[in-house]
Amino acid sequence: MGVSGVRQEGVLARTHEGEPGLPRGRSGLPLNAVRGAQRERLLRSVIAAVGRSGFRSVTVADIVRGARVSRAAFYAHFADKEDCFLAATRQGGLLMSGRVLAAARQQPADASAEATLRAGLAAFLGFLAEEPTFARAFYIEMPAAGPRAVRQIEAGLHGFARMNRAWHERARRDHPAWPVVPYQAYYALAGATSELVRAEVRTGTTSAIMSLEDTLVALHLAVLAARPWALPAAS
Repeated sequence: MGVSGVRQEGVLARTHEGEPGLPRGRSGLPLNAVRGAQRERLLRSVIAAVGRSGFRSVTVADIVRGARVSRAAFYAHFADKEDCFLAATRQGGLLMSGRVLAAARQQPADASAEATLRAGLAAFLGFLAEEPTFARAFYIEMPAAGPRAVRQIEAGLHGFARMNRAWHERARRDHPAWPVVPYQAYYALAGATSELVRAEVRTGTTSAIMSLEDTLVALHLAVLAARPWALPAAS
């Protein structure tokens, strides 16, 4: 728990409320370092504030209080709270996709296509489980943050669609019987994945997010490998 009593969930939502501000002057940090630290503090603070209170309720005052920087410092970096929030979710989205790509690249050279797919999806879900406040800000609050946020969401879906396409094209070299699909299929999978995650994020349960792994693997293989969906015996 922080000094304010607010639970801090995830690195991307760590605030500095109740802590000292950044040291400046001869004994402090260089100006560039101060500006970089201010920006990082503001990005984390807006995620924490939006994840806690919702985008519409958050004010610039809330963000600077959590970051322990001045209002003038905020406006030196961002035009308004929307600009700050979109920068924060963009950074988090890049970290999330980077985690997915790293997990796939770390697979052995002889790993099966399914193993690589599973590793990427597990890394994606694991990232969200580690960053529950970011997950809420990204999946629940971002769609309500205005037209720019919606365009950013669509760009993110296209990014995951392209990753799906790259994986599928590599997989088809070893599985030529797998179907050729249009780009819209990759985009639809990205959208379906997002909606399944969003439904679980609303529950606020980390274990619920992780439980999607088998479903997402089966869904991707059903569309991209034409594999029948094998239901558990209990079903």
